[in-house]
Amino acid sequence: MWAIAKMELKKNIQDKGLWFWTFILPIVFIIAFVSIFSGDENTSYKEVVTQIIPGYTIMFAFYIMISMVIGLVKDRDKGMVARIASTPLPIMSYFIGKWIPFMVIVLIQIAVLFGFGVVVYDLPLGDPLGLIILSLSLAFIVTGWGMALAVLVKTENMGIALTQIIALGGAMLGGLWLPVELMPEFMQTISKVLPQYWAIEGYKEIILEGGDTLDVLFNILIMVLAGVAGGLIAIAAYPRFLRLSKS
Repeated sequence: MWAIAKMELKKNIQDKGLWFWTFILPIVFIIAFVSIFSGDENTSYKEVVTQIIPGYTIMFAFYIMISMVIGLVKDRDKGMVARIASTPLPIMSYFIGKWIPFMVIVLIQIAVLFGFGVVVYDLPLGDPLGLIILSLSLAFIVTGWGMALAVLVKTENMGIALTQIIALGGAMLGGLWLPVELMPEFMQTISKVLPQYWAIEGYKEIILEGGDTLDVLFNILIMVLAGVAGGLIAIAAYPRFLRLSKS
């Protein structure tokens, strides 16, 4: 398990495309949209940075699913999955070994983007413990869904397309681009079934309202349950994934 995790982490560190999606592009978006909306007289500067920085952090966290899809589909098509299945390594060890590096990458991404917000825009962080647990929950749901998607799709292109739908559709409907209360009522109802909504509302509760872990406990629970569901789907779909692997 740890050998798989170490190899996966090393491979992803060398992936320049991952660095672009994870750090460079989110920072560009944050700079651009803070510049655009900070001049709005009807919205305070603190509300702007509290909406935009966590919002784009959440949105771009979901793009890790692209790297997860590409990595697992390549392992399948190159016969790596079939070779691993022929060894005594349990299925759970394989999945955990593939999952851990992406969990670490998402947590680093969140830390870097929030750190950028603190240094450049004086973003208040609020309760540290609440922020850390909420960020762990976000990383868990993103990577849990990433594992499920990677096992379910037949091709890399299908996985990339579905990731775009999940990331962009969730950003639009989940209140990452603009506060949910400014959206039409039917969209506000839809938003409450999306993990993006619970993530952004949790961050705003901690950063803007001064809340703590107890105040966002329900948000954390929703994201953890969604992440567990993703992991269970990945495990359930593994036999089909294995059958598609080249021997």
